[in-house]
Amino acid sequence: MSNRVTSSMLYLDNVHVAFDGFKAINGLSMILEPGEMRAIIGPNGAGKTTMMDIITGKTAPDEGDVWFDGKHDLITYDESAIATMGIGRKFQKPTVFESHTLEDNLLLAMSGRRSIKTMLLDPGGKAEAQRMNEIFDTIRLGERRKDFAADLSHGQKQWLEIGMLLAQDPKLLLVDEPVAGMTDAETEETARLLREIARDHTVVVVEHDMDFIRDLDVKVTCLHEGAVLAEGQLDSVSADQRVIDVYLGR
Repeated sequence: MSNRVTSSMLYLDNVHVAFDGFKAINGLSMILEPGEMRAIIGPNGAGKTTMMDIITGKTAPDEGDVWFDGKHDLITYDESAIATMGIGRKFQKPTVFESHTLEDNLLLAMSGRRSIKTMLLDPGGKAEAQRMNEIFDTIRLGERRKDFAADLSHGQKQWLEIGMLLAQDPKLLLVDEPVAGMTDAETEETARLLREIARDHTVVVVEHDMDFIRDLDVKVTCLHEGAVLAEGQLDSVSADQRVIDVYLGR
């Protein structure tokens, strides 16, 4: 196994996936370092969702290598196993338990990570309560913890779902279009929220909002026809004529 694999948090090399002859992923290669946040852009049909499906085990690649945390060959695991090893995914539409309080939503998310060993070492749940407080501070919803999730705005529901991912203690977070439908103020706050999360996690953000991506101030990968078209800082990627032709100029 190469040093590039063992030192990376996510390693994709020459990955291919075809559906009924359509090449959804066509030689995709990408490396994320531990603690890195990466923004993924590209036109509809570029392969962004399929890429995340492969990483989470929903779709098996036809060929190529997909490694996580330097030691897990993701192709050999199913969805549930991948979720428990530390990969969390947030879809575009928030899926919170609206008839429960925010606190209950986080507790439900934590329940899957609460092992027998954890319960023995922390019988009163003090560490769990402290962790919940930390998550509420991160997602800016501490004052709403006793409210029902149904009473949150769309943007706040997005933050709550991100908090539910954090409650599962993932090493890698995949976040799909987090600011779609948000107000300008919520969008700005979400950029700050994700930058905070990226201090302790590796994060992949798929998004179309270029102003939001600029606020993230991270490396950008543009996908097109299932492969990497351009990669680098936003200014250089957005100035690439190929990116303008297939995506930004539309």
